[in-house]
Amino acid sequence: MKSSYEYYFWPRDPSEVTELNLDNCRATAVSGLTEDFKSLETLSMINVGLTSLKGLPPLPSLQRLDLSENRISGNLDQLLCCPHIEYLNLAGNKISTLKVLEPLKKT
Repeated sequence: MKSSYEYYFWPRDPSEVTELNLDNCRATAVSGLTEDFKSLETLSMINVGLTSLKGLPPLPSLQRLDLSENRISGNLDQLLCCPHIEYLNLAGNKISTLKVLEPLKKT
């Protein structure tokens, strides 16, 4: 993933990036994203092969997250560091119960 970002955006400052498409970049965990992406509003990681969200940094501006067609089966707690998500697509993952979404419920 990191090399994909560097190829398309380098030397652009990560704090200026508002939309990032990493579809089909093969990885089992999130890598290459840092807290420097503080303006990121839209992140797409469709069909990456993710089995977890390990490595997902706090993204305070993130509003849209597409994780469809991966192999995520649970533990979405990492999304708690992204408090402004309004759209979350988890279609085509290995989530078998909605209970994994409960920690994300806003009060």
